[in-house]
Amino acid sequence: MRVRLLTASDVARLVGEVGLGEFVDRLISSLEGLLRRWRELRVVPRTSFQYPGGVMEAMPAGDDRWFAVKIVNGHPGNPLRGLSTVVALGVLAEAETGYPLLVADATLLTAFRTGAASAVATKYLARGDSRTLGIVGTGAQSEFLCFSVSRVVPVERVVFHDVDPRAMAKFESNMRQLGFELEAARSAREVAERGDVVVTATAARGRHRVLAREWVRPGVHINAVGGDAPGKTELDPRILLDAKVVVELLDQALVEGEVQNVGRGAVYAELWEVVAGVKPGRVSSEEITVFDSVGVAFEDLSALVYLYELAERSGAGSEVELVPLLKDPKDLFSLVLHAGKRALAGRIGAGGSVELGGDGFQQVLRQREG
Repeated sequence: MRVRLLTASDVARLVGEVGLGEFVDRLISSLEGLLRRWRELRVVPRTSFQYPGGVMEAMPAGDDRWFAVKIVNGHPGNPLRGLSTVVALGVLAEAETGYPLLVADATLLTAFRTGAASAVATKYLARGDSRTLGIVGTGAQSEFLCFSVSRVVPVERVVFHDVDPRAMAKFESNMRQLGFELEAARSAREVAERGDVVVTATAARGRHRVLAREWVRPGVHINAVGGDAPGKTELDPRILLDAKVVVELLDQALVEGEVQNVGRGAVYAELWEVVAGVKPGRVSSEEITVFDSVGVAFEDLSALVYLYELAERSGAGSEVELVPLLKDPKDLFSLVLHAGKRALAGRIGAGGSVELGGDGFQQVLRQREG
C-alpha cells in the first residue's frame, strides 16, 4: 500500500497553491467543525518525556475514520545551535485497517494549527470590535498566530515585543509583507495595555509573569500559548482568577497550562463546549477572557486530515511503498526470504552460485578458479 510523503517544502508549496489566507481559513473551519462533533473523538493527554534541554512528546487522536499521531519537541535552547525550537512529524492512518496514509513534516502544520486554535478561541471569546492585536514573543510561531487571529477579528494594527531585537526585526519584516500596520513596543506591559487581543508566545522555561494583572484592561482577550509544560507558564495567576478561562482539554491543561497554577476551579469551559454552544463564550464587553492553549492532539488530527485531502487532490509530495505488501497477509517472513534471494543473486554476478534449501537459506558460494 502506497503512503503519501510530504516534506516541509511540499507543505509550503501546498500553502502557496491554495493561498495563505484561504489555507488558514479552511484550517480554522476544519478545526471548528471537528470541535462541534467532540463526542465522536478519541482524545487523550499527550505523553511527554522531559530532558535537560527540552521535552519530547507523542500526541495521538482519532475518530471512527482516522487515527493521527504527532511526535514533537520543544527545546528553547535550540536556536543557539542554529536549530528550531520546535520540529514535528505527523502520521495519519485509516482507522478501519490501521494502514498509514500520510507521513508528513508537521513543523509548519504545528504552527498553522496552533494559530487556528487561537483563532477559533478568539472568534468566540474576543470582542467583535477588537482592532489592536498585541503579541509578546516574536519567535517562530508568532506570524502564524497573528495572521490566524486576523482572519476572525478586524485587526488594524499589531503591537509587538520580544526580549530579542533580532526576533522583533524578523517579525516586523515578515508581517509588513502581509500588509499589517505595525508598532514595536518597548515592553510587555505596553503590549498588554494597548491590545484588544493579546497573545503570549514565549519559550522560556519556568513560572514567569509575562503579563501582570495590573496591565490587563477590562474587555481584553488573551491567547496564552507559551505555557505548555509542567512548571512553564506566562500569566500572573490573578489574571486567571479574574477571567473567564477556556482550555482545550482540561486534564492536559491542569498539568501543562496556565491553570496548573490555580486549579480546576478557575476553568470555565473546554473549547468544544463554547464552539458547540453548550456554554456561552463572551457575554459582555467588560469581561476578561483567556484561552489557555497548550496544544492538544485533536488539533493535529484536524490539520493532518485537511493536509492529506489537499495533497491527494493535487498530487503533492511523493508516494512510497513504506509498509509490506504481501501476497499472503499471514506470511510476513516471506519478505525476508525474498530480500535474501535478491541479495544473494547480486553476489552470483561476482563469481558465485546460490542454492536455497527447503528448510531456509543455505548459501553455497563456489568461487571460480582463475
